[in-house]
Amino acid sequence: MTGFLGTLAEAWDEVRVHKSRVLLSLVGVFLAVFAMTTVTALGLMVAQVQQEVGERQGGRAATVAVSAWDPRTGMPPDPAEWDGAVSDLVARYDIATAAGVAWGETRFRMPGGTQSVQTRTVSPSYGDLHRIEPVEGRWLRDGDRESLSPAVVVNEAFLTALGHADLSARPTVVIGGNDPVRATIVGVVREGYGEELLAYRIDRSAGPWGEGAPADPATAMYTGPTTLELWVPADQADQVMETVRHDFALALDGVQVDAYRSDPQGAEETIALLRLAIRGAGAVVLVLGGLGVLNIGLVTVRQRIREIGVRRSFGATSGRIFAAVMLESVCATALAGLIAVGGSIALVRNLPLERLLNNGIPIADMPGFPVAAAVEGMVAATAVGALAGLLPAIIAVRAKVIDAIRF
Repeated sequence: MTGFLGTLAEAWDEVRVHKSRVLLSLVGVFLAVFAMTTVTALGLMVAQVQQEVGERQGGRAATVAVSAWDPRTGMPPDPAEWDGAVSDLVARYDIATAAGVAWGETRFRMPGGTQSVQTRTVSPSYGDLHRIEPVEGRWLRDGDRESLSPAVVVNEAFLTALGHADLSARPTVVIGGNDPVRATIVGVVREGYGEELLAYRIDRSAGPWGEGAPADPATAMYTGPTTLELWVPADQADQVMETVRHDFALALDGVQVDAYRSDPQGAEETIALLRLAIRGAGAVVLVLGGLGVLNIGLVTVRQRIREIGVRRSFGATSGRIFAAVMLESVCATALAGLIAVGGSIALVRNLPLERLLNNGIPIADMPGFPVAAAVEGMVAATAVGALAGLLPAIIAVRAKVIDAIRF
């Protein structure tokens, strides 16, 4: 261990002595590692954002959506029968996450007058299934079903239209119609386009604002048929869809059942291919930078051949000479890699990524700088130094002592 530390200190001293030459040789490595780390980090962040956006819209992999209706009337099945069939299915096959979602409209009394707002009636587990993270407050929970004041989660545009900047004042809103009720806003999400208003309310809630409101514009709500979403392993999705169709067809007599995957299929393969392409491009750039280090290393060994011969004559072993020459290159490229990674982190953190990556879709949880990109940059810089120092080290070891002294 002492010998290695001594060799490392010796290599670092050589870097300090020949700092001008080393700096010139490391320009290419610095630029290559900086470019590779930055591109890799941005690529990983874009892939993560795209994956989360896809999961927020269609559910995590794999999400199976199930809907049912009477083919003669087009009406959904009886809610009690539907709930019973869903409960039996979830219990029988031990499905970890099952959520219901229904689209509709709710008439809210806003400061500018009563307004119909797009509303999603969902189960509490819908938030986990679709990666919904409120930017303020909380998501819906099971206890909200029994609340005398309906709990709603709204988007930022809704809260702004209501005249509130945040939830510090515990804002409420009246659900209009024949049986008005004051609802409590418990959370805020970053969703919707522009000034589009959006609200979430819990399914199976008690009171006149619950399920079964008629589709009459004069009433408080209109809710469409419920779609069941199941989060299952991706390799079992096809089997689950077939099983759901069969079991629901038996439990709901005379009802047409449709089951399909709603999550973005193939997203994982696309993201993996994107990451591979980014790493390949970074490797090419890094190799070009390593060639510059190799050239400088060969020239340096030729210039120091007499010094190496003198050291060999005083008893320096071949291993010591080999390690010293190689570690000189490794220390230099590792330092360049450290500076390049630091510069990449500073650049990426100061870029307006939320405007560049969202494509009009708000991002509630912006990903940070990927640790993997920083680690890859440091490993790549060190590896390039080792490879670039290998050939000069071999040349230094193979030089004969007497010939080196005469050089």
